[in-house]
Amino acid sequence: MKDSLTVDREANAIRLERGSFLGVFLLVEGSTDKLFYSNLVNEKQCRIVVTIAGSSRKKRAIEVLTVLEKSDFPGILAIVDADFDHLESIVYPNQNLFLTDTHDSETMMLRSSALERILAEHGSENKISALPQDVRTLLLNAGIPIGRLRWTSQKNVLNLTFEGIKFSKFIDEKSLILDEIKLIQTVKDKSQNWDLKSDRLIQQTASQYDPWQVCCGHDLVKILSIGLQRVLGTVRKEPEDLETSLRLTYRPQDFLETQLCQNLKEWEVEQNLSSPILNMG
Repeated sequence: MKDSLTVDREANAIRLERGSFLGVFLLVEGSTDKLFYSNLVNEKQCRIVVTIAGSSRKKRAIEVLTVLEKSDFPGILAIVDADFDHLESIVYPNQNLFLTDTHDSETMMLRSSALERILAEHGSENKISALPQDVRTLLLNAGIPIGRLRWTSQKNVLNLTFEGIKFSKFIDEKSLILDEIKLIQTVKDKSQNWDLKSDRLIQQTASQYDPWQVCCGHDLVKILSIGLQRVLGTVRKEPEDLETSLRLTYRPQDFLETQLCQNLKEWEVEQNLSSPILNMG
């Protein structure tokens, strides 16, 4: 009941703002999402609202959107991370809900030319050119087992803990190659769930899927952070700083190439807005 009331209060707070703001309200999951999308929208036409985190930030954003949609509140939409929804073929009934093309906004940035700008700024051209494969492939190959394990945990309600795990325990700093046995043991230790069979977890995560849907962006950024210290360069950049740099170097031209952008443009037309909410200039 308390959770439901919080959702209603958030919806009511947005209704109250309608008296002073006639544009579009965009619901997002967190503060970093607000920073990301604020570079892509016209703030005079679109106000970004970070919903309060309940049991799930994504779930809360969708719940607030649903309440407002049911009351026919005009000019409301939400953008949330797809997570594993594309892989699970999950379809939401909300007409004003949009998902990222890839797993999350961080993977959208890493798939774009923003990565090249980060590498040009912080990487070593000689080291990168000497790699046996391109940087994206290197990051994805290391990130896939982590993403698969996250997905396995979600599908089988294993409640594995990934928060705070040290990537250096299972990522080779000289090659960025991931040791899956060490990964699983690290996660089991962090989760204090030693009864799970490691070989069974490996078997469950062995299927092939689109890596951009499987990999979590935060994981890939942490791997990139390790790589820039030796494999890709000689600098130490914390993952949080790299994510900030990615947001700052991600350009409207990058966003124009996404399906999310096209969906939002179609939504603008359907809503018959007086001015577009997207700032692609």
